[in-house]
Amino acid sequence: MYEFTIIVPVYNEEENLQRVEKELLAYTKIATKKTSILFVNDGSKDNSQALIEDICNRNEAFHFISFKENRGLSAAIKAGFDYAESPLVGYIDSDLQTDPKDFNLLLKHIGEYDLVTGVRADRKDKFVKNMSSKIANGIRRAFTHDGMDDTGCPLKVIKTDYAKRIPMFKGLHRFLPAMILLQNGKIVQIPVKHFPRMAGTAKFGLWNRLLGPLMDCFAYLWMKKKYINYEIKSKG
Repeated sequence: MYEFTIIVPVYNEEENLQRVEKELLAYTKIATKKTSILFVNDGSKDNSQALIEDICNRNEAFHFISFKENRGLSAAIKAGFDYAESPLVGYIDSDLQTDPKDFNLLLKHIGEYDLVTGVRADRKDKFVKNMSSKIANGIRRAFTHDGMDDTGCPLKVIKTDYAKRIPMFKGLHRFLPAMILLQNGKIVQIPVKHFPRMAGTAKFGLWNRLLGPLMDCFAYLWMKKKYINYEIKSKG
C-alpha cells in the first residue's frame, strides 16, 4: 500500500519525460514514505502518451491517466486528487525545475500541517517571469491572506482527504493553500531548490502569470463566501 502519491501533470513534455522517469525513480528509492507516481496526461499532442505508457510498463510504482483533450493544469491536478488512493498526495511539474528529493523536506512537516508547500529559493527564471510572479503573488496574498510567498511553486504535499474536498476551478492551482485554510486546515511553506528549465517550453505567459490570477482572485472571493465547511461529530 502506497503512503504517498506524486501527481505529475504532462502537456507536450516528450523532451523531459526520460529525465522525469530517472529522477522520480531515484526518489522512490530514498523517499521517507512509500511512493507512487501518477502521470496525468493533459491531452498532449506530441509523443508524451507513448513515452508515459513505456515508463509505466517498466516501473511498478508508475501509473497514468490520460485526458481526451487538453483541459488545463488545474483540471490535471484535480484528476490526480480524484484518483489518488494514498493518505498523502503531492504535486511536481514535469519540467523538473524543482528537485523531487525535496519532497522529503516537505514530508517532515506534514504530520503537523495539512498542506506543506515549497517556496523557491534563488529562482532561476528570467526577469520578466520572476517579476510577474512576485506581483501576482502579492495580489493573491492581498485577497486571500494566506501568508504564502510562492503558491506557484510546483512542489507540494497535501493530506489527501483535504485535497479531495477542494472545489477546483480553472486557475485554482494557485490557491491551494487558501483552499486548505477554508477547511480550517494548517499550512506552512518550506524553502526548496529551483533550477532552470532544461527542455521543452513553458506553458504560461504573462497573461497566465499576472492578469489571469487577478481575475481568479475574484472567483476565490466568491467561493470563500459560499464555501460549505462542516465536521462530523458522530454517526450511527
